[in-house]
Amino acid sequence: MTKQIRVGSVPMGGGAPITIQSMTNTPTQDICATLEQIKRLAAAGCEIVRVAVPDMEAARAVGKIKERSPIPVVVDIHFDYKLALEAIAAGADKVRINPGNIGGEDRVKAVAEACRQREVPIRIGVNGGSLEKSVLAKYGKVCPEAMVESAFAHIRLLNKFDFDNICVSLKSSSVPITMRAYQLMAEQSDYPLHIGVTEAGTVKMGTLKSAVGIGGLLALGIGDTMRVSLSADPVEEVYAARDILKAAGVRQEGPELVSCPTCGRTRIDLIALANEVEERLKSVDKPITVAVMGCAVNGPGEAAAADCGIAGGIGEGLLFQKGEIIKKVSQDRLVDELFQLIEVL
Repeated sequence: MTKQIRVGSVPMGGGAPITIQSMTNTPTQDICATLEQIKRLAAAGCEIVRVAVPDMEAARAVGKIKERSPIPVVVDIHFDYKLALEAIAAGADKVRINPGNIGGEDRVKAVAEACRQREVPIRIGVNGGSLEKSVLAKYGKVCPEAMVESAFAHIRLLNKFDFDNICVSLKSSSVPITMRAYQLMAEQSDYPLHIGVTEAGTVKMGTLKSAVGIGGLLALGIGDTMRVSLSADPVEEVYAARDILKAAGVRQEGPELVSCPTCGRTRIDLIALANEVEERLKSVDKPITVAVMGCAVNGPGEAAAADCGIAGGIGEGLLFQKGEIIKKVSQDRLVDELFQLIEVL
């Protein structure tokens, strides 16, 4: 089991629930826009949010964002240690840095001391695309071993300044490299791990790569917090993260949709039905399994484990609960009848 740290009021590691993170894409200095996006993210299920701090104006905005944010705020710092110091003083709940790119050891020491005084954790963010030249020269390429060596070098540097309130990420755009790097890190340390596949892509491919990489690690018992990185509205990252956690069997909260793949027996527009049900389930928070099936063959029988569901037919369908048929329903009423049943479950 990993050690536990705290990001604001949220525990991370040490057996605490795996948390969902995302990152705003608004200009951080635009406080109203950033807060509006944070509120949307929180409503979707985000539990920790990160904001970019590229300049001092953004660093100074962190305080006002923190004051009104419904979830802990992490600041993302590169190159300028003074931005980290300003954001920490403003009340940041966590700092994401790469200690190798913010200057000499005296600057790393200044950030470590500021974080220690305020009990603010630091995430060491190792990225396969920005490994140190010395590490790349040693290994000749980006590989899991190189990423882990980089992480431990940064850990030793922070430890040198009596700082150990640390979590680690080791992200690559390659799923196999990412997964192996986290496996090696989990074998060699007990620091909490922030898992994710970086630069994963658009919603379709990015979600797929994240499901394989993050989901695979979760299935191995690795990971304490996660971010799905997508070229999309950050809210889509949160929805994908929730689905990955459910698919990996880590979280049971909220509904789960099961639906059949259709075949030549299907006499209803099952794909449209499944999409409609999936969209409407976003507003349901009950831990239930809902089935959308294409015909009587794959209806109540094969979906008997579902709490409720519908099965299509010609012009009508079946509404069922725990494998028992409740009634026949006209096709245009199927989804409405299903959600009326969900309301009373």
